[in-house]
Amino acid sequence: MRRFEGKVVLVTGAASGIGAATVERLAEEGATLACVDVQADLVEEVADTARAAGASARSWVCDISDEDAVNRTVEEIVATYGRLDVLCNIAGLMRTGHSHEVPKEQWDLVIGINLTGTFLVTKACLPHLLETKGNIVMAASTSSLSGHPYMLAYSASKGGIMSMTYTLAMEYARRGLRVNAVAPGGIETPLHAATGTMLPPDSDWSLFERISPVDQTRGPETVASTIAFLASDDASHVNGEYIRVDGATLA
Repeated sequence: MRRFEGKVVLVTGAASGIGAATVERLAEEGATLACVDVQADLVEEVADTARAAGASARSWVCDISDEDAVNRTVEEIVATYGRLDVLCNIAGLMRTGHSHEVPKEQWDLVIGINLTGTFLVTKACLPHLLETKGNIVMAASTSSLSGHPYMLAYSASKGGIMSMTYTLAMEYARRGLRVNAVAPGGIETPLHAATGTMLPPDSDWSLFERISPVDQTRGPETVASTIAFLASDDASHVNGEYIRVDGATLA
């Protein structure tokens, strides 16, 4: 399939995990890719991989919590490619701890990247996406839909992203813009692998039994394929929706 021929796609969080897998998948489908991340070497490697697959791809280093940096980056991307058709908001991080012990600095960091960063990138991209009648795919989470212990700031940020999805879809539907979300759970990414080491030493592991995949954890390519569907014309009548990619976790 070459569903993204002639389409320019901006992917945040492109250096690893779901973001890198999304770049790889969309490269296979003919997209022109703007790979954005704060990790300079890694995001350039991802862009290299996309180019090796025959795609046009460049990397941009950007802290998405910095409004000026976001605006400059989006302007450069549009100036480079002349248009923007799809935004994949995937960048994010996690910090854990007992909720009554979470320092404000940790809260501000997670909300600043995951939620405010998503807002800033979306705001900068919206005028260009409205011109092309494009679409946005948000990276929400199963924590947007159910309780995830020890992840207060992360869960709050992902719940906010889900609410943003609904609001933007309603507000801009009549102007031809679609906004949808994926809600992954049990996906093998660097963030997932680090979760165990970040949890408080006295965590109650039994609480995680009900938020673990019924079948097994799976790779980020399973989420990337869902993102590709939502971002493609195959989903032209899907708007303001989310798709869980969680192995029946919340079924």
